Amino acid sequence: MTRLNILLILLVNFFCGSLIAQEEPLIWLDMTQSELDAAYDQAVYAPNLEQVLSRQTVNSHIARETLGPPQRWKYGPGGNDGVDIYTTDNLKAPIHLFVHGGTWRFGSAANNAFPSELFVNAGAHFVVADFDSVADHDGDLFVLVRQLREAVSWLYLNAESFGGDRDRIFLSGFSSGAHLASVLVTTDWQQYGVPDNVIKGALLSSGMYDLVPVSLSSRREYVSLNEKNIPLLSPSMQLDRISAPLIVAVGTRETPEFQRQARDFVKVLKDNGKDATLLVAREYNHFEIIETLANPYGILGRAVLLQMRISMPAVPSQHSGPTF
Repeated sequence: MTRLNILLILLVNFFCGSLIAQEEPLIWLDMTQSELDAAYDQAVYAPNLEQVLSRQTVNSHIARETLGPPQRWKYGPGGNDGVDIYTTDNLKAPIHLFVHGGTWRFGSAANNAFPSELFVNAGAHFVVADFDSVADHDGDLFVLVRQLREAVSWLYLNAESFGGDRDRIFLSGFSSGAHLASVLVTTDWQQYGVPDNVIKGALLSSGMYDLVPVSLSSRREYVSLNEKNIPLLSPSMQLDRISAPLIVAVGTRETPEFQRQARDFVKVLKDNGKDATLLVAREYNHFEIIETLANPYGILGRAVLLQMRISMPAVPSQHSGPTF
């Protein structure tokens, strides 16, 4: 085979491949299937994924060394039905519940303690919930939602036992945890024996609030979504149930879909008279933005302190320092 023949074959393959790519159908908005899958795969847009996650684990360990081990309480009968509570010295202090991310499959309270010092030093209890993996329930997200609803109910009913103020419970969530947290604010709380305004405000970082495009993406391989449960699991379709003030944050280095989800959710909230604020963190990717929740001068840390109406002291509380 001559060089000319090889060149002709390569050119034919190139143009045929281009034609095939052009003929790939659009699945969602202006995206093909491969583009949509990439738009719901954070690793594609965050090459430093492993480094940042490792850093968060290390910083969670340092936080526990600094503050001491958290109180561990059970909010339900299941093996994962527990919360870690990092307590402040203040009596009847506000409570902040953090819902971690991990594609609804991974993550733990222990590895998401890194924001705790900000809250404890500002005079609030910081709570991180453990809950099941959707992979253990055939993709049923309602199991995770019910667990977290029970956790909120437990915090309200048992706040006094750890020095918390049940009338000042705030919420935050990151990534899939932001989705779960956003579903929590649509809850009929009277079914759980607590007031409808049990959550006084929520900070949602890098979440999904309309699961229709998610159901079309590769995430459908491990999450069970259909025409019946999508509306119930999509806060953008449950606007009548939302009353708490919401801060919705996203980074400019996140995927185009996660950025659109944040913008569209805030718009529809405002169009329906809801208290909603969009925070755009410039030059942060999906995994970097949540680290600013641990910094009182970071975009998330500053926002949550203002939302909870608390502030950092001039000199942080004295705790036993970390051991290096």
